[in-house]
Amino acid sequence: MTLTPNQLDPLDNPRMRQVIDSTISEYGDQNGALMVVLNHLQERIGFITKPMQAYVAEKLNVPVSKVHGVVSFYSFFTTEPRGKHLVKFCIGTACYVGGASQLIDKAKQVLGIEPGQTTSDGLITLEVCRCVGACSQAPVVVIDEVNHGRVKPSQFARILTEVQKSEVVA
Repeated sequence: MTLTPNQLDPLDNPRMRQVIDSTISEYGDQNGALMVVLNHLQERIGFITKPMQAYVAEKLNVPVSKVHGVVSFYSFFTTEPRGKHLVKFCIGTACYVGGASQLIDKAKQVLGIEPGQTTSDGLITLEVCRCVGACSQAPVVVIDEVNHGRVKPSQFARILTEVQKSEVVA
């Protein structure tokens, strides 16, 4: 359940607020409740805004700085909606040396957005990540959890076009 960037904060949406409250109610008493609650909110809503972080902190009776620390430390969490398709560029050593920065430049050129941003249609979010464990395939781009190895900038535009075309057919 994800929202597009122009939608309200989930706390302002009654249906989303119910998801947040039921998640806190269901997992709030467990050991490690903060991490469990945040993981479920990330899965169910798709992102965790600063107001949501403050709300969770209040409900779990933990400092908001602790909630923010967890959300900002782990790359799994995001504070803004992601696009329907997530394109991640591995910038581990092998990928970086293998040309990851040129792939990122190509993506910026083709999509008109920077890593960490989402296209205005909500379709694609670009991100960078550390090593994905496919060093022999460097440089690697991960699209919706599928690794694409030995990608060249000239191939990358075609890969993005296929992602965009899949939405027209779907």
